[in-house]
Amino acid sequence: MDLPEGSPVLKRESTVTSTVSLEKHDEEKTGVRVEELLDDTSDIAVEVIKKAEDVAVQVISTEDDPTLPVLTFRTIFLGVGLSIFSAVLATIYTFKPQASSFPNASVSQLFCLIIAYVLGTSMAAFIPSHGYWRYLNPGPFNIKEHTAIVIMASTASSVAIAMEVIAAIDLFYNTRLNAGVAIFQIFASQMLGYGMAGMLRTLLVYPTYAFYPTYISVVNLLQSLHFGGALNHKRRRYFWIVFAAIFFWEWIPQYPFPLLTAISVICLIDNGRSTFVRNLFGAGSSNEGIGLLSFSTSWTLITQGNPLVWPLQTQINSYIGMGIGYFALTLAYYRNSFGARDLVFMSTSLFGLDGNTYDQSAILTPENTLDPQKLQQVGLPRYTATYAVSQLCYNLSLGAALVHVLLWNWKELKAAFGGFRFFKGGQEIDDKHYQQMRKYAEVPQWWYLAVFLISLAVGIGCSYTTPEPLMPWWSIILFTALSAVIAVCLGFITATTGFQISIKYAIQVLAAFIHPGKPITVMYVNLYGNSTAFQTLAMLQDLKLGQYTKLPPRATFAAQLAGSIIGSIFNYTMMITIVNNNREVLLDPVGTRVWSGWIVQQYNSASVAMGALGKELFTSADPVLARTSVLPTKLGDKSCVVIGFASQWWARSRRPAWFKKYNYLTSAALDGGSQVILFILSFAVFGASGDAVAFPNW
Repeated sequence: MDLPEGSPVLKRESTVTSTVSLEKHDEEKTGVRVEELLDDTSDIAVEVIKKAEDVAVQVISTEDDPTLPVLTFRTIFLGVGLSIFSAVLATIYTFKPQASSFPNASVSQLFCLIIAYVLGTSMAAFIPSHGYWRYLNPGPFNIKEHTAIVIMASTASSVAIAMEVIAAIDLFYNTRLNAGVAIFQIFASQMLGYGMAGMLRTLLVYPTYAFYPTYISVVNLLQSLHFGGALNHKRRRYFWIVFAAIFFWEWIPQYPFPLLTAISVICLIDNGRSTFVRNLFGAGSSNEGIGLLSFSTSWTLITQGNPLVWPLQTQINSYIGMGIGYFALTLAYYRNSFGARDLVFMSTSLFGLDGNTYDQSAILTPENTLDPQKLQQVGLPRYTATYAVSQLCYNLSLGAALVHVLLWNWKELKAAFGGFRFFKGGQEIDDKHYQQMRKYAEVPQWWYLAVFLISLAVGIGCSYTTPEPLMPWWSIILFTALSAVIAVCLGFITATTGFQISIKYAIQVLAAFIHPGKPITVMYVNLYGNSTAFQTLAMLQDLKLGQYTKLPPRATFAAQLAGSIIGSIFNYTMMITIVNNNREVLLDPVGTRVWSGWIVQQYNSASVAMGALGKELFTSADPVLARTSVLPTKLGDKSCVVIGFASQWWARSRRPAWFKKYNYLTSAALDGGSQVILFILSFAVFGASGDAVAFPNW
């Protein structure tokens, strides 16, 4: 059909055709990419992202400059400096009361990224670059230097579970490991996960389907900060505007007006008259209620649901899970299942038969093993019904995850592990980012295998440095193998959906049967059954970050190794200093405004409940449901539901151009701004550096 000249359709086609015709000429001449010639918010000729993993190739650029320097003075200086800073600060946070109320008050990767950018660009601007100075300043601060620094610092800031377990053994069992042994044990537990991660690259790093949704915003920010062109100039300006906006807003709900962190209109109307209303709709305080229909204006709470980055399918599944959770927890309590109404609605504590806190020391011998006669006198501990149901769901979710991957991802598993392809490194993988990485020397699989075997040997050796082995060698091998299998399945889920499943409770239940009556050994199992899988997932994500930013694989290997070494040393050094100077406070269940041992106390409670009493609890005449435990998570902030649908449905399908250019950048800006202000508030007024400063009553 002929259309009149000047019609909107012809104009649209003309715009697209003329734009595309510029690709070969203008892009080569000016270096400006085609999409930068289009208006930022125009949806002309922009394809809607249909498959979740397509964001990896449609949002993230495959651009690469192999001539950029990586191992520079800036990389080493800022990488080591920020690694020390991150490791020390993360360890301090572990022993702070703010860690329970503000789980995001930690040294996050985005926080490290922003600090590294400010310092790196400042060094590039102020250090001379002529003559011998060029060794200190080889030119503009580039994306590969930046990525290496971020990987190193974030690896160091990931507080090792081994450190927390070693602290718990010191505090509650008066067993102190030699400093060298402790540091090697921390390092070995992390490197076991690193060795696994490297050997799983063919399956969980190289392919497009392994796109790690929560990392898209990190990569998008890195590329926006470092790539040139008019579009990225606008992206940088947009990022800093959103960053500043959330920075100045977030302090309001966090400090002067905390009611805004979790608002329940129904609770406000009820005004505290009904316990039922508070249990079902309360959400303002820890363990107040399950937060039905509550909403928040604090991004630090909203972002726990990852509404801007999780694929819509992941979010819908999580909403369904929340709905089931509301029903199950409320029903269990109000039907008085297992005497639930004799106890409080929500708590993670151990309770005695009288409803008071359970005295776990009253059932142990001086050697910290179970005394059956004392147990008969004191009785078994009790848990709240919500605690029990939540634990049951966690354990069931682990089994479901394993079955799901075996049923739906068998093709990928076979492709990765079939024949000898596992040791070849995945040359047949068709991924745009991976193909760009083929120009760089790869890390051989045997390097990672060597790291794994050496770490396993070191871990076994460290366990035999006490009069009685902390954990027998065969058990270390058993739980390491189990963790490897679990890491494959959970890695699939994290890589494709962004969702992570906790496994420590299921691992400790299993350990209770393998090592009955031995609380220290059951606690130590966390290093191999839990920490190894956790570290594997963390290392896999950093390997993918290196692939996305085209950081040479051996530079990524070196950055992760250096971060782990620095983190191990300063994790232990800071931990032992805090434990020595604050032992009585850390043993106190309440703690102070400055220090709290609640994290290491959880390991101790679990070691007693499952290590000393595991067999009695899980094989007693009472149903297992009343004897399981897990921290019942706050079941959701409804703000993330609205934001999730607005982002991953409306914007992705109706505003694809904006979605590709700004959605993930918005997430990075909101996360970064809120984390920086929360970091400042933690030390300025929340007591992380001393006494807390309360906001005046108004």
